[in-house]
Amino acid sequence: MSTATEPPEVEPAHSAPAARWHGIAQHMRRRLVAHLAAGGTTDFAAAPMENAAALYVDPAHAQREREWLFRRQPLLAGFSTDVAGVGDRIVFDDAGPPILIVRDRSGDLRAFLNRCSHRGSRLVDAGPDGRCQRSARITCPFHAWSFELDGRVAGVPGRCGFAGAELAKRGLREVGVREWAGLVFVQIEGDEIDLAAFLGPLASELEQLELSALQPVRAGVLHAATNWKLALDTYCENYHFAALHGTSIGSSCHANVAVFDDFAPHWRLGFAMRELDDLVGVAEQRWPAATLSAVHFLFPNSIMVAGSLANGGLWARTFRLFPGAHPGEMHCWMSVHAAASLVADASACARIFGQDDTDSAITVEDYRVAVDAYRNLVAAPDDFRLLYGRNEPALQAFHRALAERLGARP
Repeated sequence: MSTATEPPEVEPAHSAPAARWHGIAQHMRRRLVAHLAAGGTTDFAAAPMENAAALYVDPAHAQREREWLFRRQPLLAGFSTDVAGVGDRIVFDDAGPPILIVRDRSGDLRAFLNRCSHRGSRLVDAGPDGRCQRSARITCPFHAWSFELDGRVAGVPGRCGFAGAELAKRGLREVGVREWAGLVFVQIEGDEIDLAAFLGPLASELEQLELSALQPVRAGVLHAATNWKLALDTYCENYHFAALHGTSIGSSCHANVAVFDDFAPHWRLGFAMRELDDLVGVAEQRWPAATLSAVHFLFPNSIMVAGSLANGGLWARTFRLFPGAHPGEMHCWMSVHAAASLVADASACARIFGQDDTDSAITVEDYRVAVDAYRNLVAAPDDFRLLYGRNEPALQAFHRALAERLGARP
């Protein structure tokens, strides 16, 4: 296991790739090949770790999570290219009050409560594809009150009916929003968002991934009768690949061989694809240029899988998990973004990314396990403890970060 203080090792001079992420890819690949050469080892945590079942099923703990993790932490809301142009907008309903994020006329992002200041109606809805229609103003569908992209009141039909009301004070209520390296973050409550401090050493990692160049491909949402953490746990290790995903990713990726880098409270995880077997015992100078395949966790609830194709084109699959009103309810927004050249080729997108992440074989298998595990934990005795192995360092890091924020020590 390594920490984020280690600089990525550089690619041998013969490749001289221009992409900034290439050093990350080579650094991870070198370590994975070393694990394979050692017979299939993996990065280890210092010791196994136990966690209380109540942290997954207790309603009081779930409420504490909603208040402290999902209202007072920066949350990944999308990519900058989801709101690329003036008047573009996305809605974010997942962490409590509905939020509207728009690109204003100066090119900056603004976020508001998605609530008309006249009668409280919802201002903007997303279409079936999760996207919203671009518009020069924000217009309420109830009485057609309109607002500038900076939130100021712009138009009030029948204005004479509101004589004496201070309409200038009826602008939309702002919510914290910031961009970093092509990603959009919102925060419902608390101090002004300081993304440099929040992201810490992960900030430079995100900059190297060149996410601001990726275009949206598709998005979808999956609802499941489980706790959001049980679902997120399945993204935190590949120990289960052989048993659960034997006919899907388990056939192309080694189980229980991984490299882990700690960017606390965030982290990065890399898995050993079987094609790396061909590099064992081969001088590194003869290796082909590295391609990227890295699983990033953005605290508290988002997984971003960043990868590249042989031609260098980047892509990112994002999974943003949110709790429901009760511990046994959750939903996950799944989206794909890719280089513009790839997005322009619909057949290539379909071939590479499939049709829908929400019902892929891997998703179905993982969420079935998460749903069944939640039922078992609800019925478990008070003294039951979940066990996270040394070979599951990212899983341990996830729950330690949660414990630090919530004061519920594993």
